[in-house]
Amino acid sequence: MPLPAGVYRADHVGSFLRPAEILRARETLDTPTPIAAADLRKLEDEHISSVVQKQIANGLQSVTDGEFRRAWFHIDFLQHLAGVERHGSLSSTNVTSHGVTPPKLVVVGKLGHPQAIQVEDYKFVEGVRAQLKAGKETTTKVCIPSPTMVHFRAGREHISTEAYPTLDGFFDDLVKAYQAEIADLYASGCRFVQLDDTNLAYLCDEGMRAEAAKRHGEDPQALTKRYAALINAAISQRPKDMVTGIHLCRGNYRSQFFAAGGYEPVAEVLFKELDVDVYFLEYDDERSGDFSPLRFLPENKIVVLGVMSSKKAELDDKENIIRRLNEAAKFCPRGLDQLCLSHQCGFSSTMEGNQLTEEEQWSKVRLEVEIAKQVWGEDLSA
Repeated sequence: MPLPAGVYRADHVGSFLRPAEILRARETLDTPTPIAAADLRKLEDEHISSVVQKQIANGLQSVTDGEFRRAWFHIDFLQHLAGVERHGSLSSTNVTSHGVTPPKLVVVGKLGHPQAIQVEDYKFVEGVRAQLKAGKETTTKVCIPSPTMVHFRAGREHISTEAYPTLDGFFDDLVKAYQAEIADLYASGCRFVQLDDTNLAYLCDEGMRAEAAKRHGEDPQALTKRYAALINAAISQRPKDMVTGIHLCRGNYRSQFFAAGGYEPVAEVLFKELDVDVYFLEYDDERSGDFSPLRFLPENKIVVLGVMSSKKAELDDKENIIRRLNEAAKFCPRGLDQLCLSHQCGFSSTMEGNQLTEEEQWSKVRLEVEIAKQVWGEDLSA
């Protein structure tokens, strides 16, 4: 069975280390003399053009903007929804028992989608990709935060009771906003959307499950099913030729993680109820548990297995990665045919990035492509 369009044996989650020039510019945004929006956009355009070329030059066929226009993988998108406010600057962080958390998103009014959020960003990357004429199949992938990111961390206390006396209306409006954004992306030519979701992975962590039950007043298993239904509704109107994926990880900030626990608590819902085409799953170390939850994977779904690490500078052990791919394949109905390879997360889920250099990042990408060709053959889209 062929891979879904836009999915490749050597794939990636989406973010790359930000160039120093972008970091310096973005650091001015919360100062009295911020860089002008047009100047920042021009700078981002220049470096995004470069990172698209580097992705293809280093063997990747799925290309993104590296999330160069964002400080946080989710906030910079979600703050554009009507009714959502960001409390705290994009460069601020809060220390908790689990490490670092971003500024809060607060729902102060009715949720809405007044205008497309990601379309112009997609068009720019697609234009660069199309001009490169790489001589092989490539796809522009758009990564947006999962709709669960508006609910999980904030909880009821940060959702206006005046706008939403009950949460049914909140979830309905959140779904409509996502449906509108996905429709706008499709109309602009986008055919691959990836939802980035930490929350289903956090619900694998016993401590976070307990905190979520307390914060939301809901059993973690019921919350897992609620989130699956929310995501399904958000993508339910996508045309048949739009591929959707979901990425799960347990935190990725300056090479730190914030949660641990195997997928077993969410696996049956994740694989049997979630209506996505492909799963990008963190599996780089023991925090993610064993591969047995893959036994719930339906025959028509693909897992991009994140057994390589974007958190560390040193290269992964090639033979160990191949061994782990074959071990995971034993639990999949169609074996290796249902698997692809990636790093467990992006290289820079926040603008600060993980603790490695750009050259170390691309060396890791090249090794991934080399491994994928050894395991599956030269045609990484097969």
